[in-house]
Amino acid sequence: MVKVNLGGCSSFVNDADYKAYVEKAIAALEVLENETGAGNDFLGWKHLPSETLKSTLVADCEAIRDLWKSKGVDLVVVIGIGGSYLGAKCALEALSHQFAKQLKAKGDAPEIVFAGQNLSEEYMCELMDLVQERNAACVVISKSGTTTEPAVAFRLIKKYLEDTYGKAEASERIVAVTDKARGALKGLATQEGYNTFVIEDNVGGRFSVLTPVGILPIVLAGFDMNAMLQGALEMEEACAKPCAEANPAIQYAAMRNALYNQGKKIEILVAYNPKLTFLGEWWKQLYGESEGKNGLGIFPASVNFTTDLHSMGQYIQDGERTLMETVVSVEKSNRSMLIENDPQNLDGLNFLTGKHVEECNAMAELGTKLAHIDGGVPQISLSIERVNEYNLGALFYFFEKACGISGYMLGVNPFDQPGVEAYKKNMFALLGKPGYEEQAEALKARL
Repeated sequence: MVKVNLGGCSSFVNDADYKAYVEKAIAALEVLENETGAGNDFLGWKHLPSETLKSTLVADCEAIRDLWKSKGVDLVVVIGIGGSYLGAKCALEALSHQFAKQLKAKGDAPEIVFAGQNLSEEYMCELMDLVQERNAACVVISKSGTTTEPAVAFRLIKKYLEDTYGKAEASERIVAVTDKARGALKGLATQEGYNTFVIEDNVGGRFSVLTPVGILPIVLAGFDMNAMLQGALEMEEACAKPCAEANPAIQYAAMRNALYNQGKKIEILVAYNPKLTFLGEWWKQLYGESEGKNGLGIFPASVNFTTDLHSMGQYIQDGERTLMETVVSVEKSNRSMLIENDPQNLDGLNFLTGKHVEECNAMAELGTKLAHIDGGVPQISLSIERVNEYNLGALFYFFEKACGISGYMLGVNPFDQPGVEAYKKNMFALLGKPGYEEQAEALKARL
């Protein structure tokens, strides 16, 4: 369960104003639930937890895992960008041992690496250095199969797998997650006989972490996807309730919009656990792409404390007062370590003797909260019991539902992204794609 604490906003937003925004959030929730708002053909994510738990999807992903295990696969390249990459990356970063690559004892699960999320030649060369040393397979994620970054990466990985293992064996080492009926990747998957998982038309990329886009990589990495779906299911049920006291998504959406209309234009997602660093990257796409349009929207940023207190702490404390913070707090550590007494006490820290390291982290979080509030930065607190599959699933769904509510409160379509296409057209023109000749000439004249 994700719990919301708005105490850090009480000196910035009075009760009457907050209640007014709660009413707006409830109205936005009604639009979302009734599917009467803009973008209502992209609401397939709303019931993914309950629907997926009733399906064979997780078992089907486990079958791929077992097939590749029988082939000795120890490296899986997951190819995708944006929503086809960030959710899975976030989950693996949160759930994996942070030094898994350095540990001598390796688990049964293959190492998961990512490609197609950039156009760096050096990155691809270094990835191929790794692939050539390992027993490799590939998951390619794209509705169309023509998005430039993943398409380039897949072209290179596909050739390597076919050259190394032969075309027939390569077809068993490639899984496509794509459209059910159309697109270049779907056509190729059918032609080559790849195992295929479907991205439904009514689920946009940034809302796809609980589809095969996220589920397959998470299962391949050896994590409990059913537990993640159970956590998401709890939030699916809670976040459908038209009551602020029972619905944390209403609380969050209402307060962040109240603060936005007071001039708090930048929201910083804060984590005090480094395992949640990449949660910020996933969250930034979710909210930035959903709300940033028509000259509106809260700018999403993220930091990891206490690390970034030594780089961004000064600005947050004393910079321009356009900031709000949303802190993801973790109540319990999955591991335990006590600080021991040092007879010399050269660092002066013997007052910490017998305390858990996490207690120091918790006090740093509390002290920072009070300092930032005193400095004019309101703080929304979100808490989970511990970092595990269940709570990560709850966080994913909570943020998605709150995003839909918040977007409708803002007055935008939270489920389109018209601005994303501008850079693509320029890139195609400059690369010499057929049909873009006139635009290419105009762009070159500006350079």
